[in-house]
Amino acid sequence: MEQNSEYFRISRPEIVKFLPSHYKKVLEIGCGEGCFRKNLTDSSEVWGIEPTIAGNVAARSFFKVLNGFYHDVYNDLPDNYFDLVICNDVIEHMPDHNQFLVSIKNKMTTDGCIVGSIPNVRYIGNLYDFLIKKDWFYDTSGILDYTHLRFFTEKSLQRTFLQNEYLIEDLRGINSEFKKPLPVYSKKHAKDIVKRLLLLSILLITLGTWKDVQFFQFAFRIKKFKKI
Repeated sequence: MEQNSEYFRISRPEIVKFLPSHYKKVLEIGCGEGCFRKNLTDSSEVWGIEPTIAGNVAARSFFKVLNGFYHDVYNDLPDNYFDLVICNDVIEHMPDHNQFLVSIKNKMTTDGCIVGSIPNVRYIGNLYDFLIKKDWFYDTSGILDYTHLRFFTEKSLQRTFLQNEYLIEDLRGINSEFKKPLPVYSKKHAKDIVKRLLLLSILLITLGTWKDVQFFQFAFRIKKFKKI
């Protein structure tokens, strides 16, 4: 099974509002072809980590690209160097996400932060498959991407960050189901219609307390706890 090549060419403009106001040295983990670079300041020094050949494209606009997985190239990264680490849809691919969250601190400056996104396993599209179709199947992309090793809800993501001693500066749902065009009734769009009705029913029954199910992903900005 191969991932769609478009997977490596997404610029992710919805993440821009989570970026800190100032940064100089950036590490993007899972940089793909480097399309997120256009969202960063021109003056910033950007490093990338990418295990696929997509990294060859990123190398054209990055200061340096390390080919491999994070744990493979960890020792090639300078210590206490990066004030911004980008992890867009990366943590869920890691065999040990807790180990990553601990070890990456060694590569970050005292005031460094991590910005990124992560899929929401409680997304209405998943609930539709579980509740209506009574199924769970993996695909080449999406929340149930066959390369995903970890799954998170908003609550479990918050707990993960806190347990690994990070300050959560921002954590919000992005890519809401409600931002999609309202499906027109047809056999082709039957699933989308049922999914929208299921979402509205859930929000009504729970008085909006399940509002997290509308979001495909969560985006975040976290910082290391400062040691006194």
